Amino acid sequence: MNKLFYLVAATVLCLAAGCATVSQAPVVVESNIPKPQLQQAQILIQQPVVKRYKRKIAIARFSNESNYGRALMADQDYDRIGKQASDMLASKLIKSNNFIVFERTDINKVLKEQTITGDVGLIGVDALIIGSVTEFGRSITGKSGFLSSTKVQTAKAKVDTRIVDVKTGQAFFSATGAGEANTESGEIAGYGSHSEYDATLNDRAISAAISDMIDKLVSSLDERPWKTDVLETQGNQIFISGGQRQGLKIGDTLQVMAPGQKMKSRQTGFDINLPSTKIATIKVTAFFGENENNEGSVCSVVAGSIDPSLVKAIYVEEVK
Repeated sequence: MNKLFYLVAATVLCLAAGCATVSQAPVVVESNIPKPQLQQAQILIQQPVVKRYKRKIAIARFSNESNYGRALMADQDYDRIGKQASDMLASKLIKSNNFIVFERTDINKVLKEQTITGDVGLIGVDALIIGSVTEFGRSITGKSGFLSSTKVQTAKAKVDTRIVDVKTGQAFFSATGAGEANTESGEIAGYGSHSEYDATLNDRAISAAISDMIDKLVSSLDERPWKTDVLETQGNQIFISGGQRQGLKIGDTLQVMAPGQKMKSRQTGFDINLPSTKIATIKVTAFFGENENNEGSVCSVVAGSIDPSLVKAIYVEEVK
């Protein structure tokens, strides 16, 4: 009986196995495009190309307003910490490749040199940067045990800056940056590292504070549209300041703006310009000039019209 039961059960299982269908696993077909190239292509598709035109800026003043280093004046005009911070800021702005930086901190020396060489006039800028080192200090901390000791030297710096519109004299943005640098040494039973006064901590702390501030500064300037002036018009052509070194390219489209009427506010007593009006659209067709000081662009009018008598009043602005 048991043999018959096992025989019937085996037969049923075999029939069930014969009737069952085995589904095939899906085949994954991989792209022949290498993954790095595929990812880069996806990024290019997702992110539109953003035009960025360089602004002309200058550092008008950067001083040391902290109590540290007051007795270490380099000359009667500039203290060492303030001048060092100014040079660091100028260097970082140039390396960012977003600005054309002009010298203003040594303005008296520049004017004197121009008198000697016979050159007059200074290159106009879009904005002035004014700032100072508002906090600076050092501290030494450590622990001492029966056979061990540690020593930590720390330097902290804080810088405050503001950006001034050269046309209106209004400070339209301010930023604060903070930085810290430290070094540690220790010894056990007389063995280990010994650390004397580390003067480089000052430099590293100031540099860190400026780096913390400069990203905010760049973001603020990027929010304001790039502007330039109109040099001359000849028929359908218009000549403007600024060219390749400021990021302009052949085929770029810009808009010509006429400033609004200037009105005096009875509330504040200041002059207020009514909103500007777009009068024409132009396209960059060629460049001229040898450097960022004298470069310009030749543009053609593609929409609207420009009255030659208004050349000194109108200006050109990027299309946001």
